[in-house]
Amino acid sequence: MKFLLALPLFALLSFSSNAQAPATPAAQPKVAGSATGATAQFKTSAVCDMCKARIEKSMAYEKGVQSAVLDVSTQMLTIMYKPDKTTPAALRSAVQKTGYDADDQLAEARAYNRLPDCCKKTNKVH
Repeated sequence: MKFLLALPLFALLSFSSNAQAPATPAAQPKVAGSATGATAQFKTSAVCDMCKARIEKSMAYEKGVQSAVLDVSTQMLTIMYKPDKTTPAALRSAVQKTGYDADDQLAEARAYNRLPDCCKKTNKVH
């Protein structure tokens, strides 16, 4: 009786080891455009290092964004992204949804109101 229970278990384990075999490098698809990317720059209403951290973290969660760097002194946000995954308009919208102006587009009011007082655009860059 134990032999009959062990036989299907043994067969299952032998088949699953073949299913887990590593793929050969030739079988893995190449990602198109992985070596190339695009850059977008936006003038923001960020005024402090808290703004910098908030925007850069928010952009890290956006699809297709490879890096985002905010220069607080110039208020310029530079984003490296994959053009097949996102667009500058979508990135600009993401900045607005974080509570900051992006170029001539105003921040979403609800997100702006949630910002700390030091991050309001009425303050000077500090």
